[in-house]
Amino acid sequence: MSLALDRGLSLLEHLAAHPDGLPLALMASELDIPLSACHRLLSELQRRGYVRQKRKQGDYVLTTKVVSMGLGYLSSAGIVDIAEPLLARLAQRSGELVRLSIVDGDRLTWVAKSQGQHQGLRYDPDMGMDARLSCTASGHAWLLTMSDERALDLVTRQGFGAPADYGPKAPTSVKALLGFLHAARVRGYAQIDEVFAPGMSAMAVPVLRRQEAIGVISIAGPRARLTAARMLELAPVLLAAAAELGPISNTSSLFGRPQLGKG
Repeated sequence: MSLALDRGLSLLEHLAAHPDGLPLALMASELDIPLSACHRLLSELQRRGYVRQKRKQGDYVLTTKVVSMGLGYLSSAGIVDIAEPLLARLAQRSGELVRLSIVDGDRLTWVAKSQGQHQGLRYDPDMGMDARLSCTASGHAWLLTMSDERALDLVTRQGFGAPADYGPKAPTSVKALLGFLHAARVRGYAQIDEVFAPGMSAMAVPVLRRQEAIGVISIAGPRARLTAARMLELAPVLLAAAAELGPISNTSSLFGRPQLGKG
């Protein structure tokens, strides 16, 4: 194995054991890699999307790309993921599309789905796609866990997107978005109707670990079926699923924060 490859893999493995991130100098010291070489490797890994910095000149952390590769392998190998039975039960109960997304820095990434009561868990073919925070139930569910200022900062950076690409009720202003978020906080879950796409509705709740959102579970379907009344019926089930998955993630790498003995 080449020296550069060996060092690059060592960096990835080391970061996997430190989900909160590590500074450049500390990693170079702990792995006995010259500081300049360590910086070059991290820059290349960042360019390829495997690591990111929390902020400019900040600590380095793994991204969901590594997780997505693992989930892709699980999908092709047919290995049952720890979240499968929970998502499958929720899909069976609702009869609609259930999606799981994970928080990675300033992004919310869809990683898995389960469709209806007959097909079980399916890993999303668009795995790694980021949710549009301003107009998806998943995005709203994550944003409701933070302050208005933080939520607006994330949406501003990502953008509201082109109105023609989403549903007729998609928010296009700060005031409209805050209306959705404030209602979601009162309700306890996010709910949209013809916001992300015409004729579609959805609901979503955050998955919390230690009071921090680490992911989101959503249910989506045609608005003719997934009505406001139907979503109200499903709310306790969805909230219970999220509450169950949070503690389970303590021993799973599903959320990109593996721990032996956090997640």
